[in-house]
Formats: sequence, C-alpha cells, structure tokens
Amino acid sequence: MQNAGKGEGKAGYVSVCDGIRVISIFVIGWFHIWQQSWLYPGFTVLGRFISLDPLVRSGYMWVDLMILISGFCLYLPYTHLAEGDPLPDPLLFYRKRLARILPSYLLCIGICLIMALATGMYHTREFLIRDLLTHLTFTQLFRVDTYVNTNLNAALWTIVVEMQFYLLFPVLARGFRKRKLLVLFCALAVSSAYKLYLIRAVPDTSIYFNQLPAYIDVFVLGMMAAQLHTRLSARNLPAAVRIFLGIASLGVFIGILRLAAEQSAAGSFEEIRTGQMIHRLPMALLGCLWILTAANAGRPLQLLLGNRVMKFAASVSMQFYIWHQTLAVWILRFRLIPSEFENPNYSGDHTWQVTYTLACFAVAFVVSVLLTYCFEKPIARFILNRKNGRNRTEPGT
Repeated sequence: MQNAGKGEGKAGYVSVCDGIRVISIFVIGWFHIWQQSWLYPGFTVLGRFISLDPLVRSGYMWVDLMILISGFCLYLPYTHLAEGDPLPDPLLFYRKRLARILPSYLLCIGICLIMALATGMYHTREFLIRDLLTHLTFTQLFRVDTYVNTNLNAALWTIVVEMQFYLLFPVLARGFRKRKLLVLFCALAVSSAYKLYLIRAVPDTSIYFNQLPAYIDVFVLGMMAAQLHTRLSARNLPAAVRIFLGIASLGVFIGILRLAAEQSAAGSFEEIRTGQMIHRLPMALLGCLWILTAANAGRPLQLLLGNRVMKFAASVSMQFYIWHQTLAVWILRFRLIPSEFENPNYSGDHTWQVTYTLACFAVAFVVSVLLTYCFEKPIARFILNRKNGRNRTEPGT
C-alpha cells in the first residue's frame, strides 16, 4: 500500500482497525458485565462525577462496528487487485474462515453443554437436543428459545451472522468489484425495507432484528470503506490535511458517543430493539468515517489506535467476545466473588461490584489469551498446513 499514513504495511491490514475493534469489544464487554454487576459506570474528576451510563447502557450498539470492520477487512485485499487479476480462490477463503472460527465455536459449545448438564440447566430432553442441533447447524437465530434462552452462550449469535455473510462474500465481492454503487444501493434497500417492515408490522422483533438482512448494509458499507481507504491512502496527503483528518476523527468519535447516548434512553426491550435498528445505519456510517479519518490522519492518532498493545488485544478479541459474557455469568452464579449479601449486585454492595467487574475483565482476558495462542491459532495452522501438505503430495499439483 502506498503512503498509507506511514502506519500501514500490508495490503490487507489497516492498523487503526485494531484499536477500533478493541474499543468496540471493550464497550460490549462492559455492557454485558454491567448487566450482572449493576455497578453504575462513572468516575470523579476534580470533584465532579462523570457518568458513563449512556455509553455502557447502550454498549450492544458497538456490535455494529465489529460487523462493519469485518466487511472492511475482508474486502480490503480485493481493493489492491489490478484490472484483470484473478480473484482469490473462494474455497481457500472458506477454508481459512472455517479453520479460524469453527474449532473455537465448537469448543465453546462443548464446554457450555458440559456446564449446562452438570448444573441441571436443561429441564427437558427436547430442548437440549434442539439447542444443540441448532447451534451445530448455525440456525439458532431462527427460534426464540435457542437464540434468547439458549444454554450454549447467547453471544454466539454474531458468529452465525458472520458465517452467513462469509457464505455470500465471494459472490458479493465479485459483484462489488464490477458494480460498487449498485451493490451498495441494493444492500441499503434490502436492509432498510427489512427493518422498516419489522418496525411497522412486527410487534415482537426478538428473533428478527439481528438477522443477516438487518446487517447486510453494514457489511457492504465496510466493503465500500475499504475501497475508499485504498484510494485515499494512495494519495500523498499534506500534513495539514492529516491534522484535519485527526480532528475530524475525534469529532466522529464524539458523534458515535452521542448516538449511543440517544439510544440509551430506550426503555422497554422492544424500544431497545427498534432503536437499535433505527440507529444501525447512522452507526455504520459514522464507523466508516471513523476508520477513514483515523487511518489517514497524522502519526500520533495512528499510534494511539494502531500500536502493539492494540494489535495484541485485537488478536485475542474474538475469544474475549465469545467468552466474556458466559464467564461473567458463571462467576456470579457460583459466587466466586464473596459478599455478605445474597444478591450483592441488587443490594448495591459497591466493593463487591468493583471487585466483580475487574475480575470478570481479568478472567476473560486471561482465558482469551490462553485460548487464542494455545488453541485457536495452533488449530488453524494445523488445519491449513495439513490441507496444503496434502495438496503438495497429490499427483499433478
């Protein structure tokens, strides 16, 4: 990549995405842990209390940025292909995605199943079988009980949406290279029509508002942001422009916080779901601007979002996302943080709330590091190397 703000080296990598991904997953994790601790989020500066309640209360919105980054990173290598260059092999794309995600997904299901059986969480054999089969076939989003009331980690729904998008991506990317605006328009039209129908005609959107049609515009906007970034980063931008982009990036981040604060005012579950659908497109557009401005800003901002710490945290972010909520529930259920109160979260045991919150983050981070470097990466390398080795020994290859 030419002159990508002096901070980007590989064609398929934009370092500031590490920081944006880490910030997004941190806020999501804080939201889920807050749901268990009920620790009011905020801090005091010079005698004035700064409330972070709107940010944390609407933390689920940051899933939209995770999905946006996924579309951005998947399409970024395509933006560096010259006219007439062969497109990446779809089978290799599928193999890499499955090698990275499927083992961790199955491990999580297996561990959660053992825990659920050991603690008597399944009251009927029928639900146990249905819960397990839908998760193994990535269809749990299509039923209320296996999506909302699952004992196999509710956070896995995002993996399902990602896997559905991966299935479409090679075809979508081929079409996007030829007709970018048409594909973007179709994605926006489909997603907008789907969400509008839900808001106006469906009283309970529990199993509908997070389906792929409600996110396809976010994925494709991520792809468009990748295309725009490659074109912008190829320019020799003056220092003044980079400074302006850095200031603009801060303004975009403030805009995201204001959008989250607006969403935090939603009351009932249905209002929350409706609000999330309404705010999803603005959130994605702001996310695109955040990536574009930060990735092409001056060196200080790129180092803030794209340093080694952020890169390491981003490398373990998938495992953190998969496990943080389940671990928080287990820590609470098994009373691993002692308290004199039967329900310290509802009783307002502040010492317990702080200790519990810190413990949840710490345990989730340690587990994510161990699983990433002792399971996820070795298993993925083994699967890909075994396949490559077999190809080398086949006649005619």
